[in-house]
Amino acid sequence: MSVQVVRSASRTLMAAAALLAVASAAQAGDVMVRGRVLYLDPSNDGTDTAAAVSLNSKYIWEIDASYFVTPNVALELIATNPQKQTVYLNGNRVGSLRHLPPTLTLQYHFAPSNPVVRPYVGLGVNYTHISAVKISVASTNDVTLEHNSWGLAYNAGADFPITDKLSFNVDFKKIDLQTDAKLNGNKIGTVKVDPVLFGIGIGYKF
Repeated sequence: MSVQVVRSASRTLMAAAALLAVASAAQAGDVMVRGRVLYLDPSNDGTDTAAAVSLNSKYIWEIDASYFVTPNVALELIATNPQKQTVYLNGNRVGSLRHLPPTLTLQYHFAPSNPVVRPYVGLGVNYTHISAVKISVASTNDVTLEHNSWGLAYNAGADFPITDKLSFNVDFKKIDLQTDAKLNGNKIGTVKVDPVLFGIGIGYKF
């Protein structure tokens, strides 16, 4: 009798797990909202005179929303507030700037019904608006940066379901972000920030 009870309980648990997996699977029309903490790490490459220009690494927050076009395909839009960064030249602090980097990616989710892990990859476009540029070099304040930058965004990550609505998320992004540096109106080089962003957060599916 005890063996039959155990078998019956096991079948019940397996059926419940299967139902949970189906219930929590992503469906067309679903919206997933996530909050993340990101570590922003600029690559700080450049060309010409601007090669020695660099920005600091820092932690930032991010909110994103993913709309599932199909169970496997989603559009993700990320947003944050304008981020202030310190500008260095040859290792010496020379000023600061702010940037706002909304990014839209098209993602493919490999296992939208997997109850344990749901990996994805994405490719999209980033627009960064650079503002509040305050850079002083060689006793002059005439160093400026172009205010608008467009570039590709590369994305990979995974959701780990906690309940049918809630999930834990890890995310990686690489963004092409560069801008021209000018001194007295003349281009002196290209500042390539090209940040890598590592994030962890919580998602909720509506």
